[in-house]
Amino acid sequence: MIAERALSMPKSAIRQFFNLAQGLDDVIDLTIGAPDFTTPENIVNANVKASLEGHHYYSSNAGIMSLRKAIAAKFERDNGISYDPETEIDVTIGATEALGLLMMTLLNPGDEVILADPTWPNYITQILMAGGVPVRVPTYEEDGFSLQVEAVEAAITEKTRAILINTPNNPTGALLEKKSVQEFVELAKKHEVYLISDEVYEKIIYDENEHFSPASLPGAKEVVITVNSFSKSYAMCGWRVGYVAASENVIAPLLKLQEGMASCANTMAQMAAVAALEGPQDAVDEMVKRYKERRDLMVEGLNKIPGISVIKPGGAFYLFVNIKELGKSSQEFATELLKQTGVMTVPGSGFGEAGEGYIRICYAKSDELLQQALERINSFVSKEYSRS
Repeated sequence: MIAERALSMPKSAIRQFFNLAQGLDDVIDLTIGAPDFTTPENIVNANVKASLEGHHYYSSNAGIMSLRKAIAAKFERDNGISYDPETEIDVTIGATEALGLLMMTLLNPGDEVILADPTWPNYITQILMAGGVPVRVPTYEEDGFSLQVEAVEAAITEKTRAILINTPNNPTGALLEKKSVQEFVELAKKHEVYLISDEVYEKIIYDENEHFSPASLPGAKEVVITVNSFSKSYAMCGWRVGYVAASENVIAPLLKLQEGMASCANTMAQMAAVAALEGPQDAVDEMVKRYKERRDLMVEGLNKIPGISVIKPGGAFYLFVNIKELGKSSQEFATELLKQTGVMTVPGSGFGEAGEGYIRICYAKSDELLQQALERINSFVSKEYSRS
């Protein structure tokens, strides 16, 4: 017998389309949210050095102290938050493990977590695996897909245990303004729930926008839990190093679960992560510059295609593209686009009911591939749209 929790877990639309593309020729994959850049050389060299010097052993469950101190210094420098590296920071196997451990730490069966719709589907899986109940609050294009504080408060019940925010957002690229972040902190305090802030895209922000961490507000550390990762900012997706920072009363029980789950993150990758934080940041700045150029290329190109429109997001490397005028479901459109042109996107419905009528495009690809994708989408839509 297979456990019901495993059988009942929803499948990721991203992975479904990834599998659907297997066997097809000349595919342009705009699905997986991973940088196309290689990890900066100083980080790679630190990993090689650690390997050659024989750092092949377990670290403490919470991670090597040099990395926890580097993360604490990063929080002070970049976010204006003071965390104790001894008791308030845990290094995890990517932000994904951090979020999964958090759900198991915070939730009893039936407890609720409020989050945006559309949303990254892994959040749903993590909540369900912990026996929790995801409560989706719709967001809308006319609001820039930003989660509205009033709508979240209306969804709070006696079973609400946490509110989860992700800014910049996956899948929409939406940014929460400082005022909204402050209001979410006050809301969490008022209702005595946790505010989980997923900040993995914090450095990938454009134009005059700025990232604001809720835990930096006075008295916020008791209710705010900050999750981050090296995957997006430093092009380290495959290295699998993330971290969670919170008050000791959250981190201490979380570490008990980590001991039983995975012991610790890869020691050599942790040492490379120290180099990422303490070394030059030029590569990060250059990647963000290139992402902005790609965003602008795709927004301009897509908005020229009849029946398609997209708003310009303030961060991350995703576009949530409106296809409602074409009269097709997001699943139909994405499937036909893939089969007829080889351009692989993700149907918006895979991110929740509020995502219907949209597709998600990840533009962390070369300019050449993105230009080819635009030409193929334009050709496909012009042909299909002219028939209707």
